[in-house]
Amino acid sequence: MTQRSLGEWLAYLEQLHPSAIDMGLERSREVARRLGLGKPAPLVITVTGTNGKGSTCAFLASLIAAQGQRVGVYSSPHLLRYNERVVLDGREASDEALCQAFTAVEAARGEISLTYFEMGTLAAFWLFERAGLDAVVLEVGLGGRLDAVNLIDADLALITSIGLDHADWLGDTRESVAFEKAGIMRAGKPALCGDLDPPLPLIEQVALLDTPFFLRGRDYNLRVEGQQWSWFGLDLQGRVLHLDQLPLLDLPMENAALALQAYALLPLPWNHERIVQALLATRVTGRLDRRELDWRGKSLTLLLDVGHNPHAADYLAQRLQGRPLAGKRWAVFGLLADKDLPGVVEPLLSQVAGWAVAPLATPRSRSADELAAHLRKWGAAVVQYPDLCAALEAQCEQAAEGDEILLFGSFFCVAEALDWLARPA
Repeated sequence: MTQRSLGEWLAYLEQLHPSAIDMGLERSREVARRLGLGKPAPLVITVTGTNGKGSTCAFLASLIAAQGQRVGVYSSPHLLRYNERVVLDGREASDEALCQAFTAVEAARGEISLTYFEMGTLAAFWLFERAGLDAVVLEVGLGGRLDAVNLIDADLALITSIGLDHADWLGDTRESVAFEKAGIMRAGKPALCGDLDPPLPLIEQVALLDTPFFLRGRDYNLRVEGQQWSWFGLDLQGRVLHLDQLPLLDLPMENAALALQAYALLPLPWNHERIVQALLATRVTGRLDRRELDWRGKSLTLLLDVGHNPHAADYLAQRLQGRPLAGKRWAVFGLLADKDLPGVVEPLLSQVAGWAVAPLATPRSRSADELAAHLRKWGAAVVQYPDLCAALEAQCEQAAEGDEILLFGSFFCVAEALDWLARPA
């Protein structure tokens, strides 16, 4: 086989299967069998949910690694480099390692057609199994029950939240979404849910599997008071654990609370100082990601957020309300065509002085005309631009010293902004 670079492999994977998404485990399971894949690490934690998967995975990895454990993390999508998806003991997988893994999966699949995500997931499992890790944290790509990540039986199954997204594959009700996400749970293995009102199909699956179940608001919870927050939860023996006077975090604290409850179920030390340090050190690019920007002598704040559905927009609006600005906030916004435009925009209308909209760098994007027309219906001040970078530069130009620019709506938005930030001045 001709040796490919990582870029060539990724281009090849994009055209390997007739559809980008093809739910089901049969193809991946057979290729995993041919590869001889087993459990990728002694401890496997699988995380699904409508929002909060990325930060929950990051918090969990930080907490476990803080105890000297070697942790692997599989996540998607990536922002700038595919390597971001596969992290081994704190380091992104190298191009060489990923190419070796893709070569192994390609040799094993034979006549079986796999999607881009399925190939990537099997490659990650192949790398994890050879890395001698203590634990892996796996982020579900879409849904749960039929996602390739679900090939592996989770020792802990985490469901962050249950909202409406990807309706074409998960259905258009919270009940149908809950059923799909409940598919990551395993009989007798602990499951956790960060949704305060989990739909009935999830509760029914818990009863069917007889799994120990830890629910936010009942078995664990958090409380924010001023500039501090506190947490309580349970260990596997049912003993109550407390953490008090915790400093506020930049990332969603309900996801930190869920990760803390998961950590409380592990046979690892409960050291207050080390836990707090791990939480404070956790960062996720593109999630409430605040950057200071010097634009032609003006000091501006750029806030990047990949939020792209109503639940994420509601949360973003709450966080912005809790942090009033002395100046104005200007939005840069793009959205994919299959997302809920009214549900994403409306929670943020009162927080934004003016909008700059642009198409995303993908055929799946909504047009700037459509975005602008919807915003104008709500009386918003909006200007259209040919691309995200032009929109961002225009908002920087009109912003005053101390203003904030909020760029959100998609992973594509944040990726373009990060690329723009990396350019020479």
